[in-house]
Amino acid sequence: MNQKPQINLGVIGGSGLYKMEQLDNIQRIEINTPFGQPSSPIMVGTLDGFPIGFIARHGLNHQITPTEVNYRANLYALKAIGAEKVLGISACGSLREDFTPGLLVVPDQLVDFTKKRKNSYFEDGLVVHISVAEPFCYDFSSQVYDAATVAGAPIKRGGSAITIEGPRFSTKAESQLFRSWGIDLIGMTTSPEAFLAREAELCYTTLFHVTDFDVWHQTEEPVSVEQVLKIIQQNTANAQTVVRQLVQDFRHTRQCQCAFALESSFITSPKNLSQENKDKYALLIDHYLDS
Repeated sequence: MNQKPQINLGVIGGSGLYKMEQLDNIQRIEINTPFGQPSSPIMVGTLDGFPIGFIARHGLNHQITPTEVNYRANLYALKAIGAEKVLGISACGSLREDFTPGLLVVPDQLVDFTKKRKNSYFEDGLVVHISVAEPFCYDFSSQVYDAATVAGAPIKRGGSAITIEGPRFSTKAESQLFRSWGIDLIGMTTSPEAFLAREAELCYTTLFHVTDFDVWHQTEEPVSVEQVLKIIQQNTANAQTVVRQLVQDFRHTRQCQCAFALESSFITSPKNLSQENKDKYALLIDHYLDS
């Protein structure tokens, strides 16, 4: 592993972010984690003088399906180089009339409808029940929303999101079902990303950019890859603007409970782990082994 720079902010999203013209001093950092390889190298650079790290969630060539993404390795790698706050940027579909394509949304709730993903770091003799009643860090969500507002980006705050397995889009029956549940947005990657970030004691929030109306809308064409890609190109510029404003006004302090999320979550005492598992989980639990 190469020498690691220290960053405070990590971003997980598409290539349009780490190829920003304003990003200087770019380094490509390869990290191998106890949970395997991240989706891509971490692209670390300075944005207006602020150090920041990016991971391409689906790989540098978008070759990894939502199910195949190694969410555990991605977040672990960002934590390993010092990130305390992580912004996940994701395309999503809208399940409500007023969340139109091109809009950015910072949600406040999440429903996990996935079936095949590793949704916890902890296994092999270590049982942890993490609290995720509020799945996104409220303070960091506020910071992202404020940055978008100052930047003049079209944004709304609040709403619930559901993560489906993918990679296929919904059936009409599924789309209508999710709407009947009162869900506002639909995507394929926020779960388990948000839950793993909480286990890693990271401040995490999502910046959704709406690309389509899924398949429920009666007067709009059903979602297609062509449609999504067209809107993503338009939305990337807005996401870049938000990230740039975020680093200019970045608040390093953490006044939330994310940094202590594991404190009351252990069912198994970490001190009783084998040395092999202590080594495996060291980055995540070392400070609890000494207490």
